[in-house]
Amino acid sequence: MDSRPSSLFPRTAALLVIDVQMGFDAPAWGPRNNPGAEANIAALIAAWRKAGALVVHVHHISAHPSGHFRWGTPGRTPKPEAQPLPSDRVYAKRVNSAFIGTSLERDLRAIGIGTLAIVGLTTNHCVSTTARMAGNLGFETLVVADATAAFDRVGLDGAIRPAEEVHRSALSDLQDEFARIVDTQWLLRALGAERQGCKPMEADHA
Repeated sequence: MDSRPSSLFPRTAALLVIDVQMGFDAPAWGPRNNPGAEANIAALIAAWRKAGALVVHVHHISAHPSGHFRWGTPGRTPKPEAQPLPSDRVYAKRVNSAFIGTSLERDLRAIGIGTLAIVGLTTNHCVSTTARMAGNLGFETLVVADATAAFDRVGLDGAIRPAEEVHRSALSDLQDEFARIVDTQWLLRALGAERQGCKPMEADHA
């Protein structure tokens, strides 16, 4: 994990909750890592709201007729741990990046958001794509490793890549190039320190 202090400050930092939807519970996805991701996401959402900071939900809408996130299906609905409140902002997307086809970037800049803490599903797809764009667009970007998850994938050689390997590889590709990789407890401590006007916490080494 990243060991540098954070410049996180609640009024200028948004929690970006990506695709935490019931469609990811479909058996067709196969084995998944990090079963505690949703609990960590819920803890961060609660802390962000307590701090009076912005929570942003991005929900995927399947374009394909057999997609798991189609309009009007249970799969499109948010999981219980990530139910939006009226004070949150909600965006719908049809591709991997939360910035494509939405007003997300414009809206964040309009209210002075400079930092994005990204959580959700899946690490190697929509979380990674959104983090890469966020970094390229100049946002300070944090990806919360234990508040994301991935599924088994078939590699180009036909061999199964275990979900944990997929997850770690995706995070490794993001680290330093596009985002800072942190964990839930570090982010909760950093958020609490900022709220109290203290020096930001440093991340523990994993």
